[in-house]
Amino acid sequence: MRLTVFLFLNFGALYLGALFMGGSPAKNEWYAALHKAPWTPPGWVFGFAWTTIMIFYSIYLSRVFKSLPKEKFKLAIGLFLIQWILNVCWNPIFFIHHDLVLGCVFIFLLMVVLIVFHLKYLKNRRIELGLILPYLFWLSIAFSLNLYVFLYN
Repeated sequence: MRLTVFLFLNFGALYLGALFMGGSPAKNEWYAALHKAPWTPPGWVFGFAWTTIMIFYSIYLSRVFKSLPKEKFKLAIGLFLIQWILNVCWNPIFFIHHDLVLGCVFIFLLMVVLIVFHLKYLKNRRIELGLILPYLFWLSIAFSLNLYVFLYN
């Protein structure tokens, strides 16, 4: 049940992000015209990566919340919600408002929230670390791509 809830919430975030972005990046003329980093992956990689990441992240969250003491539940929900909002809001910030600086800030804050969340609750659990690392790795790539666009456009 817990896994289903997190799958719904996390894929809901992806859906809202795409909706707020106005559709696919491939159809965004502004994005298509940008000078992108040489390491920018092909478009299909983004969909595959986010799908995989959200499955792993949902498993991660279901494991975290299963073992969470009641006194830590409120803070954990708060950190999850901050992460969720940052994730959803990045798309319109970048693709609609073309705010490259704020886009970098949001990705950086998202990484910080995920790291704080993990260190606060699971710093010594290897399985959970393995489940959250793809998300952190992908955000590092996204940050570098966003920063490159900021520096070279």
